[in-house]
Amino acid sequence: MGVLQLGIPKGSLENSTVEMFAKAGYKISISSRSYFPSIDDPEIECTLIRAQEMARYVEEGALDAGLTGSDWIREVGADVVEVAELVYGKVGRKPLQWVLAVPEDSDIHKAADLEGKRIATEAVGMTKRYLADNKVTAKVEFSWGATEVKPPRLADAIVEITETGSSLRANNLRIVDTLCTSTTRLVCNKEAWADDFKRRKVERLAMLLISVLEAESKVGLMFNLPKDKVEGVMNLLPALRRPTISPLVEEGWVALNTVVEEHVVREIIPQLSLHGAEGIVEYSLNKVVR
Repeated sequence: MGVLQLGIPKGSLENSTVEMFAKAGYKISISSRSYFPSIDDPEIECTLIRAQEMARYVEEGALDAGLTGSDWIREVGADVVEVAELVYGKVGRKPLQWVLAVPEDSDIHKAADLEGKRIATEAVGMTKRYLADNKVTAKVEFSWGATEVKPPRLADAIVEITETGSSLRANNLRIVDTLCTSTTRLVCNKEAWADDFKRRKVERLAMLLISVLEAESKVGLMFNLPKDKVEGVMNLLPALRRPTISPLVEEGWVALNTVVEEHVVREIIPQLSLHGAEGIVEYSLNKVVR
């Protein structure tokens, strides 16, 4: 039996990744004493690896596949197959941003103001490319963590990843510029991708994880409706195109089942009621496969 060696990102994405896998149907159990989580699939073996290192280990074949940010793929220059984009983060479902930030009272307001300054960051390569693009000479130092607390005593500026900006604001930092936007990617080693079993396993995993994220902003609606009201409801609510329509035992009535964006439900349900819908039920979704 073949086995896929899968890297799970340790750190800020760890919990949200495990939750996403759970919705996809995979139970991952992580022990504080082990870097090898268990998973309820005998064809997968998991390893906890920091996202910063993931792409390199996948490229070298130590792992067959893994989840990491597109920023770290570029940072290390890894030659891997990017199988799927998965837009999720620690607290939300939107791309992350690498930003240049300085203290609120700093005299740095643009890239040119960094001339001769000291910048702390984990993304050294990205920061150096940014400086080169802006024709600025500055000292870039690798930060081992707690980057937000380094200005102004230990650094004039930082380049840090942010999802909401709350940590930067809490440390009295303001954003000067955005260097890049990053999303999580499911990546695969090229030799593993050429292996039929491993490629099929990764593709199925990608499909399920994408379906979980697709479902998060949507809900299901089902309701009963007089048959002569169907056309009016369809014309009034284009979001309900291609619903499942089934005849009911009661003559002249049908049941409709559809999927809609969650944020429009509060508008849709009252309109359905006005058009004769009965037994309206809203339900949550785990997966939506297109």
